Amino acid sequence: MAKIDEVARAAGVSISTVSYALSGKRPVAAETRRRIEAAVSELGYSPNAGARMLAGSRTNIFALSEPLRADSHAPSHMAFMHAMTVAARRADYDMLLLTDEDASAGMSRVAASGLVDAILCLDVAPDDQRVAIARRSATPTLFIGIPDDHAGMVCVDLDFEQATRRAVDRLIDAGHRSLGLLGGSRRAYQRSNFPPRVRRAAQERAVERRATLTAHATGDVVTNRDECRRLIRELVATGVTGLVLHAPEDVHQVALAELAALGLHVPSDVSIVSVGTSFDTGSLSVPLDALPLVPPRSCDLAVDLAIDLVSGRPVAPGLHLIAPAYLDRGSVAPRGALP
Repeated sequence: MAKIDEVARAAGVSISTVSYALSGKRPVAAETRRRIEAAVSELGYSPNAGARMLAGSRTNIFALSEPLRADSHAPSHMAFMHAMTVAARRADYDMLLLTDEDASAGMSRVAASGLVDAILCLDVAPDDQRVAIARRSATPTLFIGIPDDHAGMVCVDLDFEQATRRAVDRLIDAGHRSLGLLGGSRRAYQRSNFPPRVRRAAQERAVERRATLTAHATGDVVTNRDECRRLIRELVATGVTGLVLHAPEDVHQVALAELAALGLHVPSDVSIVSVGTSFDTGSLSVPLDALPLVPPRSCDLAVDLAIDLVSGRPVAPGLHLIAPAYLDRGSVAPRGALP
């Protein structure tokens, strides 16, 4: 099947001009449009989609690309899928779910079919292959997450860096100079875009504030809770009194249980702030301060931007970051405070 760059070469125009002609986002000279239409017809480039877009009609369907893998953290994924579907429904859009483990295959099929008005990508990897597909496609595409190569892309996300800096500052301002960071699985650091951002921001902020910070991934805590317990004991033994948690709910539960088993109290012995969690840290055995990742906020913004793109309204490519909110639940106290 022909690609948009082949249409552009055949018509003697840029890829963006082809995209504008097919989507109607910007006016295109009549002669240029005629050459593009001829190239589309000759090469067989998404003929049904091209006809629909040239006619100015919409499908009122978004595609949601959310690869589901055997080791996916189901609660987080389902929270985002539900929030995205609700946001789309409020805008009178239906959602076509693309859940192939090979995310690029499903996205390529849909981008070429003309079935949808826009594609929304979840579970974004640092080296996400969907970026290349988005650049070739005339279908507007948004990423909920930030791939390393995001030039020209529209990306929506929580400002994880700001959230992490605020968490570290909160602990240091309370007098905690020796900090620990417990993250999720090692695989998450390799495959997801935001865990490395949190770790990097925490390490950089600690250096700026002349504090020490030790960061650990926790492995798969569902099957290896002993590792999480060991890491908590190790951090406490080295004098850590301030802890940043950026991990699934089970890591939070094990960490709190191990601190209790060691006879340590939160916040008088160890202060804790949770960053970027999509579950309620107020329902844990000890309610924790948090700068949460709220799926509806990200999904509402992504859908709003997608509708702007489909409607031809200008949307600046780049990062559309959501400012974090600090939820104070009393899990941070001055170092050495009495219970």
